[in-house]
Amino acid sequence: MLTTSLLLATTGTLMAQDPKAGHAMRADQLQWGAAPSVLPKGAQLAVLSGDPSKTGPFTIRLKAPADYKIPAHSHPTAERVTVISGEFNFGMGDKLDQAKAEKLASGGFVDLPANMNHFAFMGPETVVQIDSEGPFVIKYANPADDPSKSQ
Repeated sequence: MLTTSLLLATTGTLMAQDPKAGHAMRADQLQWGAAPSVLPKGAQLAVLSGDPSKTGPFTIRLKAPADYKIPAHSHPTAERVTVISGEFNFGMGDKLDQAKAEKLASGGFVDLPANMNHFAFMGPETVVQIDSEGPFVIKYANPADDPSKSQ
């Protein structure tokens, strides 16, 4: 299986921050940019804290259009996902199977273990917040599903 690193340094969405200083951010201050090519086209990403391309904790938000799908994949670190708005559907397994998914609405939360294949798809436009440890890496269960390899 191919492993693809989520390198965000070139997206222009990173915000340098001193982790000891703390910071606050209003929703209107989020700097949205195109999600990296390791994710299917159409999503946007904003970095709230940390740097997903480097070692250490980070928090990002992913804004996905209606009917957006992320094929089965895993990460070498745990991923905590909170639904900010919309409808986030997820399931475990080696392929995206909508019949085996669980639906989370706004305020829902899932803690996805490291190295466990999972998939996701959205109903309407959806915003989720992801907390994890970097560097953030996506390893698709089926390497042919990696959108960065088909461009």
